[in-house]
Amino acid sequence: MNDFFLILQHSIPQQFISRLVGYLARCRVRWIKNNLISLFIKHYQVDMREAERQSIDDYAHFNDFFTRELKTGARPICTEPQAIISPVDGVISQSGKITEGQLLQAKGRYYSASDLLADQNIAALFDEGSFITLYLSPKDYHCVHMPMAGRLMETRYVPGRLFSVNQISAEHIPNLFARNERLVSVFETERGLMAVVMVGAMIVAGINTVWADGITYDRREMTYQSYQDQSIALERGDKMGCFYLGSTVIVLFENQSKIEWLPELTVDGRVRMGEKLAD
Repeated sequence: MNDFFLILQHSIPQQFISRLVGYLARCRVRWIKNNLISLFIKHYQVDMREAERQSIDDYAHFNDFFTRELKTGARPICTEPQAIISPVDGVISQSGKITEGQLLQAKGRYYSASDLLADQNIAALFDEGSFITLYLSPKDYHCVHMPMAGRLMETRYVPGRLFSVNQISAEHIPNLFARNERLVSVFETERGLMAVVMVGAMIVAGINTVWADGITYDRREMTYQSYQDQSIALERGDKMGCFYLGSTVIVLFENQSKIEWLPELTVDGRVRMGEKLAD
């Protein structure tokens, strides 16, 4: 079954399917969008009690539902001054040190920070630093928040494939996260540089940030944007963006940040946005 799933990913027209899903996800025809939302809630057992808007009639389209805001206080932010918090609701795929420029993807599989960030010079700054990879399932809250306070320095949109980013894919597809479409955002923090990488995946219909328009999958070229002459500063816990359908977030820290992940964090362990991940 796993082999069939992997072969299917390589053979189907990923970009076309993602664009089609994106079209349906933006459809405002009431009976279509309400049926899509209802089926999704039932299939994935989404807990709508946490949502600010609990009636499906209150959502303009499926994407509006998918990026729904939660009730105030639904995700308390850790108040410890030095705490690094989880940017998302999700499952820990991997965490650890960036050793000789390599990040652990899955047992026995590594990929380079240079490939992931699409910039050798920036990647070199993260060598011997720390990283954590968090997988968001379709049912999860899909907004991405700041792990710590920082000022946006630059972003880099990297076109690529749209493989699924679940555990099966991570274990079998080489350089998975460095091959998929992604947005790299680099922040200056009081503990050094921090990179937040939002990785697209199968049927992900878009990536959005609070400082720029949404990214669509029609783009074919890498796009670099410097923000050093702007004052885009976000506090810990502030929303920085969102996914339209499920994907993965990878957070990298410089060695000088001296990040120590909590020992109780384990692969496949669930975390919620705002929970403490490290000191």
